[in-house]
Amino acid sequence: MSDDDNSPISARAAKLLFADFKHAPALVLAVSGGPDSVALMWLAARWQRSLSRGPRLTVVTVDHGLRPEAAREAREVKRLAAELGLPHRTLRWRGAKPKTGLPAAARQARYRLLAQAARKAGASHVLTAHTRDDQAETLLMRMLRGSGLAGLSAMARLSARDGIVLARPLLDIPKSQLVATLKRARIDFADDPTNRDTAFTRPRLRALLPQLAAEGGDARNLARLAGRLARANAAVEVLTDGAERFLRLTDRDDAPHGPGVRSFQASAFASLPEEVRLRLLLRAINALGHEGPVELGKVETLLSVLDQALLDQALGRSPRAAANGRPVLKQTLAGALISVAGGRIQIAPAPARRSQKGT
Repeated sequence: MSDDDNSPISARAAKLLFADFKHAPALVLAVSGGPDSVALMWLAARWQRSLSRGPRLTVVTVDHGLRPEAAREAREVKRLAAELGLPHRTLRWRGAKPKTGLPAAARQARYRLLAQAARKAGASHVLTAHTRDDQAETLLMRMLRGSGLAGLSAMARLSARDGIVLARPLLDIPKSQLVATLKRARIDFADDPTNRDTAFTRPRLRALLPQLAAEGGDARNLARLAGRLARANAAVEVLTDGAERFLRLTDRDDAPHGPGVRSFQASAFASLPEEVRLRLLLRAINALGHEGPVELGKVETLLSVLDQALLDQALGRSPRAAANGRPVLKQTLAGALISVAGGRIQIAPAPARRSQKGT
């Protein structure tokens, strides 16, 4: 860790962190009461005061109803927000909580509530306090789950969610620097014990970071890796966009097109790199399927089966199906129907599943 990682953030540095939001009409600050989000609130308030005409800031705290201390922490955030001259709202996640997958469900609920608050406040962005440490932990979690290139890109600085732009202005800032900023300003913050609860994956990985850092895998290097993977992922996305245009240019005029079907000439599709073919299938299935986002591993399996079907067709191993015009491949995935027939690959919405009565 460098000396800069332990130094408070200056007013000049804060201006650079928030410069992209200078002309936004309003911003929502997601503040839980922990050091990262409290520092975000304090820095944003100081930045806003330095502007002659800056965006309106609204502080929002989401109480998930999972810890008895949460209500008190929300009140403390409200008190500090008032001292900074900022309006504050506490939103509660109501209803039954799942027994498994609780962190993911809580995260979904939090973003949904934050987006609702942003729309009500007329805000264009929700600002969260994710740090470089969070980015490193996210990369590790996704590596262990075997994520693809897009997942290993970890968190983006800007991303769209529920019609609102989610922004992470502190993504290059270490947590230690935010703590140093609050200590210099003599501002207290809450300590959430769930951040150390080894019943959850992220705290367990967090506990391993000092050992990884000793081998060169510190948060700075892991976050740098995530940034490089994000850069590579963006390049592959551009290649996939170009591949879609290429497939349209090589297509027949009578090929089936429209909002309800995507169709590719099999030979043109087969000429593309594997990662690009995979992404084309992902896009088509997610666009036309009706059973939610498809899992990467399942699309990888589909592509393998698809490639084999195309090879069999090219070698004349499916003469009966070809002679009768029947598909040499026909299967469903995530609510989409994928078929290969007549030298074409077609993806369309799958028929609704029949309900099995009496079972």
